[in-house]
Amino acid sequence: MDAMGRSTNSSAKGSKTGSGTQSADAAGGSDFLQLDIGQAPTGGRTAWLADRLRTAIADGRLPVGTRLPASRVLAGELRVTRGVVTEAYRRLAESGQIAGRGRLGTVVVAAPAAPRESTAEAAGPGPALFASAVRDGVVDELRALPCRIDLSPGLPDLAAFPRTAWVRAERAVLAGVTPADFGYGDPRGAPALRRAVVGWLARNRGIRADPDEVVVVAGVAQALSLLGRLLREDGVHRVAVEDPGSLGARQQLEYGGHTVVPVPVDAGGLDVGALRASGARAVLTTPAHQFPTGVVLDGERRRDLLSWAAEGGVVIEDDYDAEHRYDRPPVPALRSLLPDGVCYAGSVSKLLAPALRVGWLLVPPDRLEAVVRAKRYADLGNGVLTQLVLARLMDSGELERHLRHVRTRHRRRRDAMLRAVRARLPGARVHGAAAGLHLMVTFDDRGTGLRDTDLAAAALARGVKVHPLSWHRLTPGPPGLVLGYAAGAAHDIEEGIAVVGEALHGLAPS
Repeated sequence: MDAMGRSTNSSAKGSKTGSGTQSADAAGGSDFLQLDIGQAPTGGRTAWLADRLRTAIADGRLPVGTRLPASRVLAGELRVTRGVVTEAYRRLAESGQIAGRGRLGTVVVAAPAAPRESTAEAAGPGPALFASAVRDGVVDELRALPCRIDLSPGLPDLAAFPRTAWVRAERAVLAGVTPADFGYGDPRGAPALRRAVVGWLARNRGIRADPDEVVVVAGVAQALSLLGRLLREDGVHRVAVEDPGSLGARQQLEYGGHTVVPVPVDAGGLDVGALRASGARAVLTTPAHQFPTGVVLDGERRRDLLSWAAEGGVVIEDDYDAEHRYDRPPVPALRSLLPDGVCYAGSVSKLLAPALRVGWLLVPPDRLEAVVRAKRYADLGNGVLTQLVLARLMDSGELERHLRHVRTRHRRRRDAMLRAVRARLPGARVHGAAAGLHLMVTFDDRGTGLRDTDLAAAALARGVKVHPLSWHRLTPGPPGLVLGYAAGAAHDIEEGIAVVGEALHGLAPS
């Protein structure tokens, strides 16, 4: 990446003494951020420069909109090869902090949280707070804490958001809408988006549906809220959940007044026999890519679960991460096998961005009217213009193109994390690498007494954020971590796992 800016004084030609050596004032420094290449470690100039730029963006010395020096100009001033600067710029571009803007050059477009200290003594929440976070309701506060490298699960590659395609679609939509389109829309969702969702699900998830069966919602979280209300009206107050399973989904159900019942997950997915024994009349499951283990619900379990649904059980299918697969074939949605017995929820939060707050819900015909009524009284329906733009992206093929693009990026980052885990976390067992946006790793704690909350706290004290696996458990199990890789550049992933390795070593018994 290069920039067209001319905001710094170039000394690219340098000066020579009579003996042919560089003079002292041509030793490799720049007025820009007072950079002194002499401070860079041997063999680490790119990482050093990227870190200086990242820090300056975070602390406000380079606010959003700032134009960076052209790569050849800065390389000349620092007396380094141009590749050092272009690679540093590329790393920040991958992290979504800078971007090329044509004639404007390379511009700062986003400011991260200020980096934390990278020492073990840095201030931060202690192990006790991590251990009690779920019980005391402070998980969100811990999630919001600033850090240097964030390996939390659940975040897509936000830097890859297709801004150009989105703006193009938005302009086309605005050019074609009528005044009536700016009013209150149908609480079920804009007809154009419901038609587009039906096409998307048919092409990508094997689901055949009619647009009138689709209810557009504000993400899977709202889908769970609406379904929870219907379940309570039917007298269902206990909902089975996968264990381990999504803490966020569990909290959503509990907030709605339900008691969650843990059902174990193993290599075949949800244990349907244990579900039957639990006595629960409803279950929330992630069959295509179970969170957090990454397993796929196998064929026999699928048939058994669908039989349970046909006998009167309510299956809520969260089609989590279904599109993000790398080393395994696609898996059809449960809804495609039993349309009248499965409540199906999906969204674009992991495909595009959570900020859009757009998802969809399909329910059996006998529940559709009640869901639409609940949606109407919840918010009168999602914003129409965003729906229309998304429909255009789906219909034009732009969303498929974006999916292919991010799959390639995610695969590279997944591979970087796998290499780092093998090198830095010896003995860790990796789960769910074939698909998704995260890995789960577990540790053998026999004779060590390792607690994953202690490890997560020690990593955060060093500036790296991870999820302890125990946050996502209802019953005891081996310690582990849930590590997101989609939102971070490969070098950040590698550094973050190295820090986790240091933290793990620091907790090892002497």
